[in-house]
Amino acid sequence: MVSSTEYGSHTWDLLLTVDHQHEGVEKEIPLQVTGDLHVGGLMLKLVEKIKIAQDWSDYAFWWEQKKCWLLKTHWTLDKCGVQADAKLIFTTQHKMLRLRLPNMKTVRLKVSFSSMVFRAVSDICKMLNIRRSEELSLLKQSEGTLKKKKKKDKNSKEPATEDILNLCNSPVSSGLPANPGLYSKTMTPIYDPVSGSPASSTMTWFSDGSTAEQSCSILALSHPTCSPEMLAEMYQPRTLADKAKLNAGWLDSSRSLMEQDVQEEDQLLLRFKYYTFFDLNPKYDAVRINQIYEQARWAILLEEIDCTEEEMLIFAALQAYHVSKLSLSSETQDSTCESEVDEVEAALSNLEVTLEGGNKNNILEDITDIPKLADNLKLVRPKKLALKAIKTYWFVFRDTSISYFKNKESAQGEPIEKLNLKGCEVVPDVNVAAKKFGIKLLIPVADGMNEVYLRCDNEDQYARWMAACVLASKGRTMADSSYQPEVQKILSFLQMKNRTMCSQAASEPENVDMKPECFVSPRYTKKFKSKQLTARILEAHQNVSQMSLVEAKLRFIQAWQSLPEFGLSYYVVRFKGSKKDDVLGVSYNRLIRIDMATGDPITTWRFSNMKQWNVNWEIRQVAIEFDQNVSIAFTCLSADCKIIHEYIGGYIFLSTRSKDHNETLDEELFHKLTGGQE
Repeated sequence: MVSSTEYGSHTWDLLLTVDHQHEGVEKEIPLQVTGDLHVGGLMLKLVEKIKIAQDWSDYAFWWEQKKCWLLKTHWTLDKCGVQADAKLIFTTQHKMLRLRLPNMKTVRLKVSFSSMVFRAVSDICKMLNIRRSEELSLLKQSEGTLKKKKKKDKNSKEPATEDILNLCNSPVSSGLPANPGLYSKTMTPIYDPVSGSPASSTMTWFSDGSTAEQSCSILALSHPTCSPEMLAEMYQPRTLADKAKLNAGWLDSSRSLMEQDVQEEDQLLLRFKYYTFFDLNPKYDAVRINQIYEQARWAILLEEIDCTEEEMLIFAALQAYHVSKLSLSSETQDSTCESEVDEVEAALSNLEVTLEGGNKNNILEDITDIPKLADNLKLVRPKKLALKAIKTYWFVFRDTSISYFKNKESAQGEPIEKLNLKGCEVVPDVNVAAKKFGIKLLIPVADGMNEVYLRCDNEDQYARWMAACVLASKGRTMADSSYQPEVQKILSFLQMKNRTMCSQAASEPENVDMKPECFVSPRYTKKFKSKQLTARILEAHQNVSQMSLVEAKLRFIQAWQSLPEFGLSYYVVRFKGSKKDDVLGVSYNRLIRIDMATGDPITTWRFSNMKQWNVNWEIRQVAIEFDQNVSIAFTCLSADCKIIHEYIGGYIFLSTRSKDHNETLDEELFHKLTGGQE
């Protein structure tokens, strides 16, 4: 027999806090426990003592001092390290959160605060009907991006309450698993094939009735009009350091929201973090395409990405077209006939598209002799004192290299110079109106980047050479099956830029009330008068006026992807051995070291040449090894180094996706590549 005094020596008091809404019931409950009591047993004892009849299944213990959840209910208190001074809060795992979407709409929904952010984002995307959740993440707005807004608020009254879309009654919000039909390849198309508007019938697959239909409509349709005053109040980065602030607040995907000090009813931004949009399908991706379009639109309006005047007008024309199209479609949308498509029929049509348009001729194209390009081009080499030497040579493009000769006759001999384009930066230098078709090549050399400009004579020549340069920079040749599509994509973008003025443009009734200030960034609003902008947007509009609503969005995304800065996320870093700060640009396939003062690229490192990367967590330093004994190390000054570490691992993870197993994500592999060992 064990005496009561001996038994008492093994027990100790633990004060637990219960997060409940019942009035008149104590929130702090003392319990006598032993170290070998498991967490599940502690929950049971606590619930029995509270004596409140309710569903406790979503509750778990949150350890406030250590900022961690006790989710392994079979672990004992000793194994968890819980002692008498531990402050444990018994609280719900799913809590309300406000999310600002790329289209600037705010949704309020219930999210798991105990799951890793990667899993939480996956659940959110299922609820919002966005496929490929691995491309998105949650972002906290950093202090620097809010300063401008706070200054404005001091002299103005509080704005009207924001219209918030409440989705808290959704199955995912309640902590229940989403309907598997949501990601089914054979589901009903979510675009009406005639009008291009979202088909409401789809929503009945995974939601209930009219509220869900309305939610889908709001998330899948664009509302582009925004006042110049609204634009002026929003944060607009002026320098690379300002752009770096935009990427400082990404949450750690390997930790939960509670572990990262996110509280109930906080507002976070849901954004596309990784710029590799896999398997974009207009048939199933109404919301996804619209949200990518919106993220692109705001990035251009707020000058988070640079574009030329000509490109800005194209973007403005596509947006202006959206407005007129939406005003017409909103009237006819209610009377649109809902077509219920049979599952099997949808599956067969999808298979047909795959067989017909998928990988046709790929094998034959890739095994034939590698083609070459040969043309007279102008070579422009920047000289000191701002003078440029321009001379015509005979250029030959073979494999991934460009050689140039004095003339065509001497092409059989040794070239004047041979340029290896593998790993280089390719930047378009085009002004269609001025008939300027240039290609800027930044070729990596031992001490930095060698700058070379090529000038083409016409659009067709430019498209062929530009496509070859883009592929060569990635280590691919013109025999690759993606060469011809790349040529067509470039020609298509040039065609949009080619403003063939139509005399009837200004008199189109649908554009009479256009407010051009809503479609261009503030820089161009200051540069041109309103009438001038309207006329120029209408000129550019002639080239896109025949597109459907969906096509206009996809063309906008495609044009955004064609910009030189597309997909670059910036961070201020200090390289090992350097005495000054630099900017590091992280893209889907490379890292770029950029001079902070001038904005010029210094060096590029491709992920394909990377052997390994790791982080020294003690000094917060990222170290990367590449082929040919190249190694770099840097500390991140504008954000936590874990963010860059996760970016690199995330892009490598996304490169492993394929359509064979595209609906199942290897979450374990993602965390292995991005988690790190702190």
